[in-house]
Amino acid sequence: MSTVCFAQKNPATKKAKSLMNAENPDFNAARASIKEALEAEPTAETYYWAGMIGYKEVERENINQMMGQRYDGEAAGKACEESYRYWVKADELAQVPVLNKKGVEVPTDPKMRGKLTKMMLEFYKNQELVKYGVMLNDGRDFEGAYRAFKLHIDMPELAMMQDPKIQKEMPRDTTYIQYKYYAAIFAVQAELHEDAVVLLEQLKDGEYEAVSTNQFLYQEYVALKDTVKFVATLQNAIQRFPGEPWFLQNLINYYIFSGQEQTAIDYLATAIEREPNVAQYHLIKGNLDENQGHYEAALQDFDNALAIDPTMADAMAGKGRVFYNQAVKMNEAAAMITDNKEYKKALEEMNEVFKKSLPFFEKAHEMAPEDRVYLQTLKGLYYRFDMEDKYNETAEKLNNL
Repeated sequence: MSTVCFAQKNPATKKAKSLMNAENPDFNAARASIKEALEAEPTAETYYWAGMIGYKEVERENINQMMGQRYDGEAAGKACEESYRYWVKADELAQVPVLNKKGVEVPTDPKMRGKLTKMMLEFYKNQELVKYGVMLNDGRDFEGAYRAFKLHIDMPELAMMQDPKIQKEMPRDTTYIQYKYYAAIFAVQAELHEDAVVLLEQLKDGEYEAVSTNQFLYQEYVALKDTVKFVATLQNAIQRFPGEPWFLQNLINYYIFSGQEQTAIDYLATAIEREPNVAQYHLIKGNLDENQGHYEAALQDFDNALAIDPTMADAMAGKGRVFYNQAVKMNEAAAMITDNKEYKKALEEMNEVFKKSLPFFEKAHEMAPEDRVYLQTLKGLYYRFDMEDKYNETAEKLNNL
């Protein structure tokens, strides 16, 4: 009686099954019928059959491919996604507890899970969603590629797949980790920053593409403007990857641009300890030491940079700038002196310091003759010391740049 009543109440399900199982199946018509059935009977069984339409379409496309006929990867991928979502809903409804005749809670449809897991496992092993995700990525649909890969890697976590026998067939092996990494990269490319962070956090302590994973994680936290997290990511990576200067350099840059120069200097000392022959580290440290008023340290930093790279014009100019800026400050202090004798003495001392800067800027200009900053500084110094020929020569060079 109940079977007959159900068939009469929901003939749309029967029609959908007939359409999808026909020799020449009409999947679109089957979907229209099952939609009607779902509106009338939103049960686990109806959702199961709704998912079977997509399953049958994937099956048909795979047969076409094996037979050398036209394979519609987009249709197969969409059908697989559709089945996946319908079957998750079917399992959810099937597990709703009801009381049996003995008053004990049991699933509404205890046999449903077994039917669902068989086909979901087939999708997983055949990597239907992975194939679809690769196709979408090739078409630069990064959000779609992320969605497809995410469904694939989430499948072993589904409630219906937790039977130990099923889990043995879905190992979280190297391939699984690779797919999770690709899903994260697709999320990055799609600018789904929060989704990318979730996956990258899961991967960051692993061995697969460990360096790039942590680099992407830092960049995603930057995109989210989460300073605490991106600094923590860099600090952790510095410890884990001491041979990768990228993390240390970005952390130093952060401290420089956030005005925490002394902290940047401390990290630069670490960078120099690890890679003492990188001239750029010494140059940057010299600039920061100068800003902090550590003039002797700055001169030593610039000397260290030049010892590694004798052609580094910025380091040579850095030495000149140390003296030049000290002289500027001396000039400012002299302006406050009221005693004429003391004032003249202060100016003489100031000019001596300006003179110390001159040969370094001249050398820097020789190293980088197109640099306007060096020429402008030299022009001012030549004017200060009444070096008319040099002044005119420098002015002409500036005009010709």
